[in-house]
Amino acid sequence: MGLNTRAALRSCGSALVALIVGASVLTADAARADGTPAKELFGTKTLPTQAAAASYGFYSKGCLAGGVAIPTDGPTWQAMRLSRNRRWGHPAMIALIERFSHDAVEKIGWPGLLLGDISQPRGGPMLSGHASHQIGLDADIWLTPMPQRTLSYQERESISATSMLQKDKFLTVDPSIWTPAHARLIMLAASYPQVERVFVNPAIKKKLCNTWTGDRSALGKVRPIYGHDYHFHVRIKCPADAKGCKGQAAVPAGDGCGKSLAWWFTDEPWAKPKKKPEKPVKPKFAMLADLPKACTLVLNGPPPASEQEATYGTAYRSVAAVPAAAVSVEAIIGAAADTPLEKIPVPAPRPPLQ
Repeated sequence: MGLNTRAALRSCGSALVALIVGASVLTADAARADGTPAKELFGTKTLPTQAAAASYGFYSKGCLAGGVAIPTDGPTWQAMRLSRNRRWGHPAMIALIERFSHDAVEKIGWPGLLLGDISQPRGGPMLSGHASHQIGLDADIWLTPMPQRTLSYQERESISATSMLQKDKFLTVDPSIWTPAHARLIMLAASYPQVERVFVNPAIKKKLCNTWTGDRSALGKVRPIYGHDYHFHVRIKCPADAKGCKGQAAVPAGDGCGKSLAWWFTDEPWAKPKKKPEKPVKPKFAMLADLPKACTLVLNGPPPASEQEATYGTAYRSVAAVPAAAVSVEAIIGAAADTPLEKIPVPAPRPPLQ
């Protein structure tokens, strides 16, 4: 091949790269111009952006770069609703889930975690369901214990989580379903220092307020919100080095069992607005332009070569990702770690991203 031919090919290659980059920008610009909702843009991405892990924006207004997926099965967890493709998260979130699942088995005797939604591959608004879970720092954990067998794909799609509420009583925990182990599981989740909040149904919060006799220092993190009667929602803080991540205000001091909880059991949360707005309220954060500017790059960034390259493993061994929480856990749960983490069987670590 002659020098002129090679030069021509290099020129064509450079032009092709420029064309691809330009097309990506045009795609993002077109998405803003034609009114395509951001949820449709992010909801159709099947793999993350190949980039350094970063959460951009707020929990309900943002996106995720460099997300990793928790394996569908681990020694102490199974992921549910696989068809949704929402088992992605920031490595710090995935690391916490793995450590939490191990601690739940070893410290309090919980059979293992059934994992609900975490985030989409690139975060962002979802096609259905959540307003949050957009930056890879939220995760739903079922209150149904993991069975001692591997569930089939179809079972993971069809099995329903168990509500903790009585069917014939408003906001009342069913004593035939709720157990002290459920309380220990939620309080264990709240005990980790990187956990910002744990959302539960108001009835569950009330049950904890009335019955929890252990250390109540983390009880204030457990926040009441409607729904969340068949699962609880774990939210972690923005990682320390996450410059583009917008954190949430710290929870108020105290255990959260006073007037703020009583409000949920009044008619006020159900009351209709006294005065209708003069103009229709525009949906918030619906378009790509409403998200942080970095989300355009996240949306159009290159994916890893395969899902396997983006699947996490052995995350709880990473001290940098998950600070040791033994002191806080022990103070609340009062159980000793009988088995060192180094001896726990774990899936093979994910291959490094190229």
